[in-house]
Amino acid sequence: MDLDQRYREIASRIGLGPSTRIGRLFQMLAGPDEADLLLALPADVPTAARKLGREPDQVRRMMDALFVKGVVFPSRKTDPPTWRMCRDLVQFHDASILWPEAPPEFLDLWREFMDQEWFSIAKTMSAAVTKPFTRVIPVGVSIEARTSVLDFDSVAKMIEKAKSLAVTKCTCRLSMRKCDRPLEVCLQLDGAADYSLARGTGRAVTAKQAMEILRQSEEAGLLHVTINRHEGNNFICNCCPCCCQTMPVLIEGGIRVIDPSRFVAVVDPQLCTGCETCLERCYFSAISLGEAEGATAVVDPERCMGCGLCLTTCPSEALNLGEARQPGFVPGAA
Repeated sequence: MDLDQRYREIASRIGLGPSTRIGRLFQMLAGPDEADLLLALPADVPTAARKLGREPDQVRRMMDALFVKGVVFPSRKTDPPTWRMCRDLVQFHDASILWPEAPPEFLDLWREFMDQEWFSIAKTMSAAVTKPFTRVIPVGVSIEARTSVLDFDSVAKMIEKAKSLAVTKCTCRLSMRKCDRPLEVCLQLDGAADYSLARGTGRAVTAKQAMEILRQSEEAGLLHVTINRHEGNNFICNCCPCCCQTMPVLIEGGIRVIDPSRFVAVVDPQLCTGCETCLERCYFSAISLGEAEGATAVVDPERCMGCGLCLTTCPSEALNLGEARQPGFVPGAA
């Protein structure tokens, strides 16, 4: 198997064999010997060493290097641990971009892939799944009493329940570089926090510090996004509309690779002054203003993602969030 075929095979294992850019990214991360190791996985170190005819210590050193680069992951369910490759594009993207020694050309190639290939891949992924991988969570503001704010709707509850917390740089803004919004704002919880600390790609934070990061993110117009399931919310990303994996394809192409929250913005026409601040704040064109004199803001519930960013800048406090979807909308919820 020649070198080019080797990396095409590695790319095919995350479903992207036809992408030469993904193959080149793996080539930048793994030399020929490391590529052979990747193709020998899943395996523990002794088994991989036997497969490759190499010394276990040499294989262990290669595995440790690939772990830091975000290409392999250990399972502690076996002794010795079983190592596997990144399971899909999302994991490969989020882990490898945080490689501490990533050269500029590596990040440039990721940006090229996202600009040139991601849109069509996202469209295919959206059509193939019943529920998106991630969902929006509302901002940390008060929600009307008639709503049912459950633990998995609340960033504060997620932070409160986490046993360990870390913050990492946003992989999307790190590679895309299309805005100057805050960079070190992606929160990792529990197992994800432990992983980022073990790799040296994150720093530990307290619950109080995590809540301050969320507050600053809201001020900067970033949306809270987490994994789309009831249990195991192991990250809270703070996403912008221009660099994020999910937001641009939704905003520009209507491709739903992210679910809305369970809420929708609600306007109190008695308080709304028609100042249009919320129109500028909404990335999804979900809010409009009538043309008649004295018109107030109107929300399109089909477009609203229930992020609540419009609430945080409304000078007359005319906006709130109302429950629009039952708890069962989130996979795994009762």
